[in-house]
Amino acid sequence: MEPRSEPFEENTERYDVWFDEHPYAYRSELRALETLVPDDPDGVSVGVGTGRFAVPLGIGTGVDPSERMLERAKERCVETVQGVGEALPFRDGVFGTVLMVTTVCFVDDLGAALSEAHRVLRPGGRFVAGYVDRESALGQRYVEGKEENPFYREATFVSTDEIDDALTAAGFGGRRYVQTLFGAPEGMNRTDEVREGYGDGSFVGVCASRDA
Repeated sequence: MEPRSEPFEENTERYDVWFDEHPYAYRSELRALETLVPDDPDGVSVGVGTGRFAVPLGIGTGVDPSERMLERAKERCVETVQGVGEALPFRDGVFGTVLMVTTVCFVDDLGAALSEAHRVLRPGGRFVAGYVDRESALGQRYVEGKEENPFYREATFVSTDEIDDALTAAGFGGRRYVQTLFGAPEGMNRTDEVREGYGDGSFVGVCASRDA
């Protein structure tokens, strides 16, 4: 078992219930990602977890190191494969979309994971990621309290500038950034708007293309 999968094996239910307890934050994140994922994604979700994002976004295949998370994703009709982002168990150029949501902070080697995403995408395919920006208000709160959280204790939070540099190094082309969550998730009483760019919202979505 990969070290960073242990909290998810032990706290699968706690992870899944968070989305029910914070419905407006969840819907805001989904709305942001819906602006980036194509209507017919033909894709794979790397770090699929329980399938909370893959299913509504139309992604039918999911990879995750946690057996218990994969069991829950399978219950949501995701075709599951156990594995890690740094060594995806797929041939070159087989997907139109690679989705990574709240995954970039848990991989052991971000550069390797992005290179693998690039490898399994077809030319013209899209890489889409959603994450909490380390430099945002929520990101700073998570960093400061990470030792008290069983999930974030193992996380390495990254900034959007670091993501952008890593995408360039992995060979990705043009980018589009969107943002949402302009307040604390627990205080939300409606779905947040989605704005272009980044720097104000705590949850950031990015779409990058594999040009060749």
